[in-house]
Amino acid sequence: MSKKVTIFGMHSVRALLEQHPERLVEVFATRERQDKPLQLLVSQAQRLGLRVQFVPKATLDKKTEGGNHQGIAITALEAPQLTENDLDSLCDKAGKRALFLVLDGVTDPHNLGACLRTADASGVTAVIVPKDKSASITPVVRKVASGAAETVPFVQVTNLARTLRQLQDKQVWVIGTAGEATQELYAVDLKGPVAIVMGAEGDGMRRLTRETCDELIKIPLLGTVSSLNVSVATGVCLYEAVRQRHGN
Repeated sequence: MSKKVTIFGMHSVRALLEQHPERLVEVFATRERQDKPLQLLVSQAQRLGLRVQFVPKATLDKKTEGGNHQGIAITALEAPQLTENDLDSLCDKAGKRALFLVLDGVTDPHNLGACLRTADASGVTAVIVPKDKSASITPVVRKVASGAAETVPFVQVTNLARTLRQLQDKQVWVIGTAGEATQELYAVDLKGPVAIVMGAEGDGMRRLTRETCDELIKIPLLGTVSSLNVSVATGVCLYEAVRQRHGN
């Protein structure tokens, strides 16, 4: 039987209501907030036959462990585990707008949570990680991700290089980030189906991952630091893709 998890925040709750209503169990809304955006979510949940409990804000604060719940939280069944077997259908569904984030050996749960949160905000198709030597979804990750761990498809794969080749077979352009690359992020076309590969904290991408990429890019650094935190670098890269795709 699937475990139950707590999801909170307007965007995360709305995403689950719209995309995965079958996973929802119970809804909690704060008594102190009765504005229209919250009421729309409550009404949507009630139309789905879900029980809505109105509770004090302090109760939601405790239930979400101090997270930014924005007045609403839900109990939901944990998302099913995705593997490389699910990638073809994810590619087909996203089509030319496919945008994958690949994390090669990111082990810090805070970084993974931050990456998931940015992935959700930027419309990423799925986050892909290797099963070994990589952070997975934990309570710490869920808290940092502020609900995004339940809305962003999270794919754990056995062999990352083979998975990248699978994406390439589906016409996804694989772009790796490396400090020694000669091409800068802002010179690359990110409007088509792409997978952006971020390396591990400190060590960067592994050799085989690097060799499998179609192209290597770097983020220009104009100060004295030699690199960015992986979650910060992820945000820079994903939002350059968002900028290009929105034509601004």
